[in-house]
Amino acid sequence: MRSLTEPDIRNSFVNCSKGEAKRLAVPRDLDQHPWDDLDFLGWRDPGAPDRSYLVMERETGLLGVTLRFQPAQHGYMHRSMCSLCLTTHPRGGVSLMTARKAGQAGRDGNSVGVYMCADLACSLYVRGKKISQSGARFEESLTLDEQIARTTGNLSTFIDKLYV
Repeated sequence: MRSLTEPDIRNSFVNCSKGEAKRLAVPRDLDQHPWDDLDFLGWRDPGAPDRSYLVMERETGLLGVTLRFQPAQHGYMHRSMCSLCLTTHPRGGVSLMTARKAGQAGRDGNSVGVYMCADLACSLYVRGKKISQSGARFEESLTLDEQIARTTGNLSTFIDKLYV
């Protein structure tokens, strides 16, 4: 992913108003992100524990999405799998992220959801740059490039549902 600026990020959101995009919390450490290892930029809102944001590059340009999620249910032996990168996490490391649909459907209250890593670090888990608390990922026969393509494909499928 290419390096992004705050104006790039704010102008990319499709499922919130321009005023909401202007007020949302953008990461202050953009210059320190591992851009070459990211397929999308994802972060949680430090001021609103139930909100997170995601920005990805598409053929048409940058696309940003506001997401909401419920606090994790903590179970002693509970494990969940991210539906984007297929990383398993214990104790609430995966959350159902919901996004308001774009346009009139979103204003009418319609939304879509996806189970994904609560810390939005799917790109880093796939590349082995970050390790889940469970300590490992499933061994796969796919190459790293194929795993990255699967992750970005799964994310694109979710994003496409915002317009249906």
